[in-house]
Amino acid sequence: MKKRFYVGIVAVLIAVVMIGATVITANAATNGLTEKEIDAIVNTTTDQSKVESPFLSVVNDVRNSVVGVNNYATSTAYYGYGFGYGYGQPETKESLRGTGSGVVITEYGHVLTNYHVVEGASRVTVTTGTDDKEHEATVVGYDATLDIAVLEVKDLDIKPVQLGDSDALQVGEYAIVIGNPMGERFARSVSIGVVSGLGREVTDRNMDKYGRISTVTNTMIQTDAAVNSGNSGGGMFNTLGQLQGIPSMYALSSSGSSFFFSTGEQADNIGLCIPINVAKPLITEVLKDYNNTGKSADTRVQNGDKAEERIDSPLFGKPRLGVTITTLSNSSRFGLPAGAFVRAVEAGSPADDGGVKAGDIVVEMDGTILDSQNALINKLNGYHEGDQVQLKVYRDPELTENTNLNNVDVNKLGNGEYIDLTITLRVVDNMNF
Repeated sequence: MKKRFYVGIVAVLIAVVMIGATVITANAATNGLTEKEIDAIVNTTTDQSKVESPFLSVVNDVRNSVVGVNNYATSTAYYGYGFGYGYGQPETKESLRGTGSGVVITEYGHVLTNYHVVEGASRVTVTTGTDDKEHEATVVGYDATLDIAVLEVKDLDIKPVQLGDSDALQVGEYAIVIGNPMGERFARSVSIGVVSGLGREVTDRNMDKYGRISTVTNTMIQTDAAVNSGNSGGGMFNTLGQLQGIPSMYALSSSGSSFFFSTGEQADNIGLCIPINVAKPLITEVLKDYNNTGKSADTRVQNGDKAEERIDSPLFGKPRLGVTITTLSNSSRFGLPAGAFVRAVEAGSPADDGGVKAGDIVVEMDGTILDSQNALINKLNGYHEGDQVQLKVYRDPELTENTNLNNVDVNKLGNGEYIDLTITLRVVDNMNF
């Protein structure tokens, strides 16, 4: 009997509560919510310390080390009627040619990026997430074939990232890509994926700074993390915050507009990164030359102080290399660089002593690119007796064996290499250039 009594009481209480809730709900619908009720719904908080993610600490640590890289180019135009006809003085204008990304890799302001991000620039600047300035940058090293470049920024006070070991990468591990897709609008965007593949071979045609066109094959890291236009030169990090790759290219999914696949093929979520270990030799070379000026001490002495001491040399005449030269036409068609083609080398001449051979193509002198025989002649006019110059020549076995261009087998061209030579100039009678 008591049990029935208690059950009845409980049933009554439940009914009362339900009726009360119905009345309150009806009242809210009729009279609206109180400020307290609204506050309970809207004014909530999130405890960041309780949000879990394997990426938060990495992103917070390295995100500001990823910078924007701006490529400026200058052009000269005349006011006029077009088609080459104009009047008045030419006007030179500077314009933003393109943007990309870079990663700060040393406390001295060195930034790693892609070569194609800075290629052809008359001026390069870097933008950061810590201020609104454009910082002037100098390209202090690059490898066009590998598509990598190192910049130096004097006033860059940003924590550098740690380089990883890309040989230790594993398919399936997380890939954290940070860069500036579409430029500063989406600066330091973060995308997450995995390492989809290693050792992916990508073949492309490449033109180096001397005008030589060649086919190169590089091995890349494949990731499904988003890599878009503007991400080039940024960073692909592991969960330790180490820089493991440099995002460089991506596949487009629209047929007829693919990046590295055959026309008509379709692909999504395929981004390719240069392994960081590929870039380490260039980084090492740049750091060995670093002396807070962007030039090596040896180069500064050879081309600076000692040259000044010799300006008042009592010797007469102009120094010569001792070579007979010409300009190659359409050289790029055959995988050769532009430059001054050496038809002959005078025995006992400075060029002979320095290792220049008939068949060489002189492409650079003391950092100045030479695209013709006239460029070499004009460059030589600025030197004096006893000056030491650094030459870069392209040496192709087919040209070395056949300096008579009529006998050259064009199908065998393009298998040469660049060689650095040191030449001490002197005045020698009966010599050409």
